[in-house]
Amino acid sequence: MFIDSSILMIKSLVVSILLISSVKGFSQLNDSLGEPLVPVEKIELLKNINFTFDMRMEFQAYKFRGGDNYYNGVQFKNGFTALGISGKLHEKVNFRFRNRFNKGGDVQTLDNLGSNIELAYIDIQVDPSLNLILGKMSPFYGGYEYEFSPLYVLEYNDIYNNALAFVTGAGITYQPWQDHQFGLQVLNSRTMHYEDLYGDIVAENIQEPDWPVAVVGNWRGSFFDQKLQTIYSMSYSNEVKNRGTYFFTLGHKYQNRNLTLMYDFHYSYEEVDTKGIMTAILGDRVAEDVLYVENWLRAEYSFNPKFSGLLTLMTSSAYSDFRTDNEHISRSYGMIPTFYYNPFRTMDIRFFLAYIGRYYDYTNYAVENLGVSDYTKNEIRVGIIAPLLLL
Repeated sequence: MFIDSSILMIKSLVVSILLISSVKGFSQLNDSLGEPLVPVEKIELLKNINFTFDMRMEFQAYKFRGGDNYYNGVQFKNGFTALGISGKLHEKVNFRFRNRFNKGGDVQTLDNLGSNIELAYIDIQVDPSLNLILGKMSPFYGGYEYEFSPLYVLEYNDIYNNALAFVTGAGITYQPWQDHQFGLQVLNSRTMHYEDLYGDIVAENIQEPDWPVAVVGNWRGSFFDQKLQTIYSMSYSNEVKNRGTYFFTLGHKYQNRNLTLMYDFHYSYEEVDTKGIMTAILGDRVAEDVLYVENWLRAEYSFNPKFSGLLTLMTSSAYSDFRTDNEHISRSYGMIPTFYYNPFRTMDIRFFLAYIGRYYDYTNYAVENLGVSDYTKNEIRVGIIAPLLLL
């Protein structure tokens, strides 16, 4: 209640300043305006608009060992910096926009927006149970790893670390019952034309499709007074002509008082490699007929209002020539214990200490035939996470 009152007072103060300055800005001119520069009815809209500034800054020390990876590093890093605007323009029309400053601003050749523009969409309520979403948005992929904003994720598992997370298209959500919601999207499967994305590294049998499209469907369920929740999804996308990616995710969440447990299973069969992991191993061509299978587990526990901890565990396996030889190429492991300290009762500003451990294990086949070798990454991070509501 205190936070809501403070926010309301800040918004009222800003609205008052804008109104007064609009009138007084021309008071010393002979041809002064008879009305404010910003009409009162327009200023009223600001009461339903939120301006946010989200940042994660950290000090990191890391060490890579194995294969060609042999180096250390210590540095400050801006892990996430973004400015967002969201709000209600009408009782049935909402919008959201987010500009992330950690990404390049080059306009993408397919969707005609810079990759730094992560979100730019409107959400229209067609009726109480049906919403229509148009613009650049997140795909309705399942799993709880994907639910977290990049602000809060120090390291994704391999699939989401290489997936295209923001694309342009249209979607609907339908909630026939209180505890169940269904979503469907039709999206561009990428933001760039194929030749701009892959350059000269193209297989002979790969062609640009008329429409690189992705279709995503999901289901969100809630059971036992929201103690158990699920996010399942399935999707098909074609980045090239007549060849696509089949992606399935199963996300589960259990919450009871101070403990939250989440488990995701991901399965991505790709007739042409869209994640780039196998392509990077091959080096000289785009990988085809690959499979990625992942497990992701996260446990969170709140010790008290100021201290909390979490542990993330993950594995990822990559296979090549899945339909023929089904060669197992690699398996990666990850462990991320993290401690949070929130000194403020009325603001969500967190200081954190985290360890990130990753181990990449290649099979004998990959070592002997592809020239790769195992390696490890160890990293310590100390930093701050601050999702700030400015207005």
